[in-house]
Amino acid sequence: MNNNTIVLQVENVSVTYRSRRGPVQAVKHVSFDLRKGESLALIGESGSGKTTLSLALIRMLADNARITSGKILYTRDGVTRNVLELSDGDLRTLRWRDCAMVFQGAQNAFNPVLRIRDQFMDTARAHGLNDREWVRRRTLDLFQLVRLDAQRVYDAYPHELSGGMRQRALLALGVLLDPQIVILDEPTTALDILTQRAIIDVLNQIQERLNFSIIFISHDLALAAEMADRVATMYAGEVVEIGAVEDIFYRPLHPYTLGLLRSVPKLSHGQDELISIPGNPPDLINPPPGCKFHPRCQFASDHCRKETPPFEQHAPGHSAACWHMDRVIAVHAELQQSR
Repeated sequence: MNNNTIVLQVENVSVTYRSRRGPVQAVKHVSFDLRKGESLALIGESGSGKTTLSLALIRMLADNARITSGKILYTRDGVTRNVLELSDGDLRTLRWRDCAMVFQGAQNAFNPVLRIRDQFMDTARAHGLNDREWVRRRTLDLFQLVRLDAQRVYDAYPHELSGGMRQRALLALGVLLDPQIVILDEPTTALDILTQRAIIDVLNQIQERLNFSIIFISHDLALAAEMADRVATMYAGEVVEIGAVEDIFYRPLHPYTLGLLRSVPKLSHGQDELISIPGNPPDLINPPPGCKFHPRCQFASDHCRKETPPFEQHAPGHSAACWHMDRVIAVHAELQQSR
């Protein structure tokens, strides 16, 4: 993280999907800030609301989804705008020049019948940049930055590139117009471990060089530990814990975060038993009362079943929503001592 300049403020954002059974509360009262040059990881099980939240940030939700509350404040060059109030034209500008999203699955991201160079040209032209020579130089420079054979990839069709090469080309496309924020949805999914390592190195390098902020969605806690400055744990559409990466991994406050950490194999402790989180995520049409995690929580009490815990700061920069944070801290400390 480079400085304390806030580039994105998410305030009390909720998203609801229409369904035949009733409204689905996919995201509920989420708030956080993102600073310039910072990397924020959103972690949690499938269906926890990570991708829905990210799509809400650039207003690319499905037709049956609606942002029902909150503000999304984006700041650049001292000017702050609420994304939810932007016109279609301003929103189109925001989506690539200010905030770009690299979607999951590089295999399907490029048009298979167009050369890579044409897809970069089309992106630039769609945002009012018609200087083909500038776009060509910018594209080749970015390909070199992401460790690709620049001219070969520039002239290639997507099917002529490996999965890792397509992923790196997609990263280059995401930063083509110098956005201030890049949202990455599972950037290393479906890649082998060596290619994943290369993608992480490339991401770190281009972020340091271009100084943009990152929000990335991941099931991979190892990726979050290596890339993130801060981590937000999402469960059932809510952020249940947020803090610096060291706090989340070494001093978790929420039992769901603790459960995620305990379910990850550790090479340095080969004999440790993996403990999965029992049960299933709740029905977001008819969620349980009180804390939504209580049916799966080892610390659950009657208080948890009846009343939703407030999202409170436990230490500077480290907050969670749990009635039993002290017990979570104690159990995690015991686990660390036993290793």
